[in-house]
Amino acid sequence: MRPEAGFAAIVPHFCFEGGFLRAETYGFGHINDTYAAYFCRANGDIHRYLLQCINSYVFQDIKGLMQNILAVTTHLRDKIVAAGGDPDRETLTPIPTTEGKTFFETPGGDHWRAYIFIEGARTYEVVESLEHIYNAGKAFGTFQKLLADFPAEQLYETIPDFHHTGKRFEAFVEAVEADTNNRAHIAKPEIAFVERRVRDTSALVELLDQGKLPSRVTHNDTKFNNVMIDDESGEGVCVIDLDTVMPGSSLYDFGDAVRYAANPAGEDERDLSRVCVDLDIYEQFARGFLDSARGFLTPQEVDLLSFSAKLMTLECGMRFLTDYLKGDVYFKTHRESHNLDRCRTQFRMVEDMEARFDQMERIIAQYR
Repeated sequence: MRPEAGFAAIVPHFCFEGGFLRAETYGFGHINDTYAAYFCRANGDIHRYLLQCINSYVFQDIKGLMQNILAVTTHLRDKIVAAGGDPDRETLTPIPTTEGKTFFETPGGDHWRAYIFIEGARTYEVVESLEHIYNAGKAFGTFQKLLADFPAEQLYETIPDFHHTGKRFEAFVEAVEADTNNRAHIAKPEIAFVERRVRDTSALVELLDQGKLPSRVTHNDTKFNNVMIDDESGEGVCVIDLDTVMPGSSLYDFGDAVRYAANPAGEDERDLSRVCVDLDIYEQFARGFLDSARGFLTPQEVDLLSFSAKLMTLECGMRFLTDYLKGDVYFKTHRESHNLDRCRTQFRMVEDMEARFDQMERIIAQYR
């Protein structure tokens, strides 16, 4: 946690209401440093803002990133107001600096931003019920729906080619051929697993390039813990963590959410007998997503929902395998062969999805 003197030097640069009291570490994020900042209004009421130090190593164009967030949240806010909702709770609300900017840069090169704190709701690291899964799916579907008419091409790519599975495959092939750490012989079964599915890797990208799939505003980090769940109703109130919002396919968001949520085991589970696609979770997420999104998704987008879950899982496993072959230079590891374990978990999920694909398709057909 940063010293209080540091916060006292940062706070005056934002248009906060009230007097600053203190700030404390908040949330479970691994990229940015996040704090709940407490203020006291003139009438004595205590309220909070969210204060974040942005990781400028991961996000090198802070101005472009914040332009994305301001454009998307402004669009969402207008839609929410028009529908009679509460924009201070249903979308992130950036607090401007005293100079009218979206972030403040310190003399030392740190980049800070602030949001209205969404009270009466919280995120969950662990899924507690199928109802939560349904509401998370509905929240991500609503996010897509409200941004369906936003011109995605206006957004800056915060991480270029993030879900370009074809280029991910090319990077994988380069890592296999270079074999800089002499690990390819250890991962022969996993390498062969990817090679047998090479045709899958270019499927969505080709459809986007051909204009057969629409380019949409995508969140690109659709983990369950990026939805604020209302404390009383249990409904998904707000989709948060908009740093990776950029152009892409709605299928990226659906598929990656399933990859993350529908595996009842850990992402690095060594006992692969515990790894599978939980069809109850898949069904509830798909039902929630389609309850919000079925009205604007194209028939082909709906046709490819199940495939997208498989593809995003394959892509993630391929990224873990590529990093393993390159010597663990991207993902943090905590044990020997950690990235290979992660890869194997993802590939076991892919196998189970392939085995249960007809069931997954029937679920989509039921709710489409």
